[in-house]
Amino acid sequence: MTKLLFQYDSYLKEFEATIKKIENDKVFLDQTAFHPRPSGGLDADTGFLLIPSTNIKVRVIDTFIENDEVAHRVDNASALKTDMKVKGIIDWERRYRMMKLHTASHIITALLYKKYNAKVTGGHITPEMARDDFDLSNVEDWKRALEEAVEEANSIALKCIEVKVYWLSREEALKIPGIVKLAERAPPNVEVVRVVEIPGIDIQLDGAPHVKNTCEIGRIKILKIESKGRRRKRLYYTLEE
Repeated sequence: MTKLLFQYDSYLKEFEATIKKIENDKVFLDQTAFHPRPSGGLDADTGFLLIPSTNIKVRVIDTFIENDEVAHRVDNASALKTDMKVKGIIDWERRYRMMKLHTASHIITALLYKKYNAKVTGGHITPEMARDDFDLSNVEDWKRALEEAVEEANSIALKCIEVKVYWLSREEALKIPGIVKLAERAPPNVEVVRVVEIPGIDIQLDGAPHVKNTCEIGRIKILKIESKGRRRKRLYYTLEE
């Protein structure tokens, strides 16, 4: 398996790695800070692989999971070779915006879960916007419920709460009430799991990047609210510039 450096430091913008194998336009490294889709519902990281002591930069145009490894799709793999040392460079502006939206999503999700026992039934985060689906089938005025959750999430973000990331045994983690808020996905079947906690607000199993403090999020702005079925009340939102 590829070592996922972003799980230990979400702010890692550059890293060194060794190429394990190359398959056409897919490059596999021994470790990476590129976050792959669809993990955590986030879009893929992009950026570059730089060959040290040269001016050769290879563009990483997509990153995804393939057989428990992270595949880095590049625009041209001709200059790369197996066992070569490379420097990975993350498109940081793109990544950081997704980190902020991801942490915002955790706050909104926690509020809806706490108030309505609403679980997440889908979602996706891009640098431009986030989409979350919730099972609010037991809530009559579900549109107002989503609006109020975003209003409260903005108030919480301004409190500048430190976001904690740590590891627990799967057995220990699953004893924590509400740690799984996904309606259609089981917790990973591994011995040790990664936990993301916003103290007093939320605690979830999560393997993707987050900001260190809620005040980094900025202000959440609703773009659209719509129904996609009884168990899919959809919220589109972004961050104000």
